Amino acid sequence: MKVNQFPNRVIEINQETFLYFGGTAYLGLPTLPEFQEIIFKNIQRWGTAYGSSRNANVQLSAYETGETFLANFIQSEAVLTASSGMLAGKITIDFLSTSTDVFYHFPNSHPAIQRKDSLPLFINNQLNPRILDAKKEKITLLTDAVPSLETQPINLKILDSIPSHKEITLVIDESHSIGILGKNGSGIYSSIPNPNIKRKILVASLGKAFGLTGGVTASDSNFIQQIKNYDTFVAAAGMNPAYVQTLAETGHLVQKQRQKLQDNLNYLTQHLQPNPKINFTANYPSIYLDWNKSYDILLQNKIVITHFDYPSDQKTLNRIVISANHQKEDLDQLVQVLNSFS
Repeated sequence: MKVNQFPNRVIEINQETFLYFGGTAYLGLPTLPEFQEIIFKNIQRWGTAYGSSRNANVQLSAYETGETFLANFIQSEAVLTASSGMLAGKITIDFLSTSTDVFYHFPNSHPAIQRKDSLPLFINNQLNPRILDAKKEKITLLTDAVPSLETQPINLKILDSIPSHKEITLVIDESHSIGILGKNGSGIYSSIPNPNIKRKILVASLGKAFGLTGGVTASDSNFIQQIKNYDTFVAAAGMNPAYVQTLAETGHLVQKQRQKLQDNLNYLTQHLQPNPKINFTANYPSIYLDWNKSYDILLQNKIVITHFDYPSDQKTLNRIVISANHQKEDLDQLVQVLNSFS
């Protein structure tokens, strides 16, 4: 279905109004007037795009300002923005390939952190025997912070079972958790214990909760400096500087909208009846429906959700997304339909 304007809590289709519970604008920032005003101001200052390399002789202070904010927000030593989350992931993985002996991936990892030569971490629900052998080597583990079709963070306790002669680098994609989970929305990066991890690296899209086209890599200062000097990063244009500056100036709106989102999730928790076909957790804004007819039923009730064949899954994705901008009457209408499922 094609639309002619950005969908917020409602969407116009063929001159009819539907409730919109799709997309990834969890905090509702793209259509928030206060947020837009800050972006407009920064576009006037920094322009609509800056096509030069970040390593060129002219350095824009917007990058240092925004990246300092993000490092503090994520609670990492340093961060580096990129023009997209996909690029942040690909640059990170490509760089790691120069020092990694073997890549392993958790199930259904996002394409941004996939490699064709990566091995599955689990075989028949057990750790891959290859990772338990006696060979001393450097390994990189690839995972989403919240696995596809799940509503809770990944359990990394299994890393304790990997022998100590395997030097572990953990790459975690926080595109759907940064701004949502963790203390003040910082994500789960800072809370990951790492007695058995040599280095942990966050990659994420900023186009979800933060509402800005761009991506970020976060890690220790030494690793981020290496990425800054990596050929692919040097040759690429950076994230829009107006957007990077906006990151540093909208932290208060992130917290304000995050509280609104949590209020909406609490409301759903109180009114949504438990159903094995509905995967919902009180602190996460995505609801997954394990029923093929659910999309059509919701559409018949003037509700549009996310519905498509996702690259890493073998079945059609039916995902309801709750945003900070949804109103109680929107949630009531959704609950009425979901509670009728059997």
